Amino acid sequence: MSRHVAIVTDSTAYLPPPAMERHSITAVPLTVVLGDQALEEGTEISARSLATALQKRRPVTTSRPSPEMFSQAYRAAADAGATGIVSLHLSAELSGTYDAAVLAAKDAPVPVRVVDTGMIAMALGFCALAAAEVSETGGSLDEAVAAAEKRAEGTFAYFYVDTLDYLRRGGRIGAAQALLGSALLVKPLLQLDDGRIDMLERVRTASKAIARLEEIAAERAGTAPVDIAVHHLSAPERAAALADRLRERVPGLVDLHVSEVGAVIGAHTGPGLLGVVVSAR
Repeated sequence: MSRHVAIVTDSTAYLPPPAMERHSITAVPLTVVLGDQALEEGTEISARSLATALQKRRPVTTSRPSPEMFSQAYRAAADAGATGIVSLHLSAELSGTYDAAVLAAKDAPVPVRVVDTGMIAMALGFCALAAAEVSETGGSLDEAVAAAEKRAEGTFAYFYVDTLDYLRRGGRIGAAQALLGSALLVKPLLQLDDGRIDMLERVRTASKAIARLEEIAAERAGTAPVDIAVHHLSAPERAAALADRLRERVPGLVDLHVSEVGAVIGAHTGPGLLGVVVSAR
């Protein structure tokens, strides 16, 4: 059955496949360049393969989807009966994905609203789910966009990484911040702020940093209804343990997702990543 408003996002939303299928959400893949190979995230390169390449210090870069990839997604949605499309993407501060979608939207067969959510990972995924839920109840294009934007306003993302080197190499965090972290031998906690990745705190050990990540997430969640996502790269035990503790600490928890990030985010954070997304309902 066709939907009045179709929802398109990109592969960095890291939505669980069952949720994408249930809500008919399309994800356009970003590309990971591993040596001389260009591989689509989600289908041609796994997080495990990416982690292995990083540990071997193989050159890894990422690139946005081409406008044509978005054009294909928009045409497919229109052919399936959509009369409008909401296209939701990771922060334009971090990627040119939003710009590629804007270019493609100009020639789309139906109206397309392209939204820079300022988010990444399930912070973006929760925005896509909010738009899909409005669409499924007969909401208009504007109402679906408004739902996504409102969800973004109440969504916060925090990250622990073992090292800032990967973010520095990819230009996602300043060299001065990276060098300071290395010089002090601290474990960094980061946050997504105005679409950028910024230093939040520096903690002396990994165990204390992860405990602090848990505390920050629980404080942000408070007692109101929230959804939470716990992300990791090559740290499934840590992620599962953190998720279990948050289940106990967050009284308003509605849904909790635990997933490994894909190759695009992993390329910029490195193995050992732990992330928590808190999204108000």
